[in-house]
Amino acid sequence: MRALVIDDSRAMRRIVSGTLEGFGFETRQAGHGQEALDVLHEGWVPELCTIDWNMPVMDGLQFVSAVRSNPGWRAVTLMMVTSEGEHGQIVRALAAGAHEYVIKPFTADAIRDKIALLGLLPQEMAL
Repeated sequence: MRALVIDDSRAMRRIVSGTLEGFGFETRQAGHGQEALDVLHEGWVPELCTIDWNMPVMDGLQFVSAVRSNPGWRAVTLMMVTSEGEHGQIVRALAAGAHEYVIKPFTADAIRDKIALLGLLPQEMAL
């Protein structure tokens, strides 16, 4: 399984990538939405993208909308991982096409539970 970790914070990218790699994902990282789109256009299409909301160049919501507008990327699961916890913003992200939403700070267990809910966690790790 592949995961693309999109966050403007290098430290947060390392934390999320490390967590996902612990669950068996092969990860790549991007510092903003446009960089992430460039990765997808190169042909490296993951099963999961974790997306921060507030980033320069292209924010998380713009990235979600761009991915959802491309029929070739419809199978990509999009999970917001952000400090934006206001109900209205969660609704906006889900309406734009995100599948799940994790609010920072989070635990590895919270990430595991969300990816298990999305059907992306290997069966032996879901216990």
